[in-house]
Amino acid sequence: MALVANGYDRTTVDVDILVTPEGLKDVHRNLDGLGYLPPFTGSRHLRDTEHGVKIEFLVAGQFPGDGKPKPVAFPDPTACSLEKDGIRYVSLITVFEMKLASGMSNPGRLKDLGDVQELIRTLKLPKDFGAQLNPYVLEKYEELWTAVQNDKISD
Repeated sequence: MALVANGYDRTTVDVDILVTPEGLKDVHRNLDGLGYLPPFTGSRHLRDTEHGVKIEFLVAGQFPGDGKPKPVAFPDPTACSLEKDGIRYVSLITVFEMKLASGMSNPGRLKDLGDVQELIRTLKLPKDFGAQLNPYVLEKYEELWTAVQNDKISD
């Protein structure tokens, strides 16, 4: 949803929600069994039983991709969100940092790097957009930015 809110129309079959650890407890306390069920006992995720939509929770303080400590962690949602039409989304900078860190650390998450390339292409972002990013992901951003520019040349 944050991708669409930031200008890149990509449809998915699940919803990712950034929450604090306390917020995750509140979600389960208020929704478990009321049309939402965890896919297995102890899961932090839920499934909407009416529509079958998987809801995945990204927990502030945890790490994208492989889950191992790195300079980019999921931030507190109140510190990185923006409101659009009454709905809160993570900021574009946060989307980039989370997706880059995820794709860099987990080969099973290469789609995250593809999303970054499509955001660069769709939003026509300049190379210096990367200066706003955490230094941990900057080199990968510049690599993907260059790949997008080179792809434009070959078109």
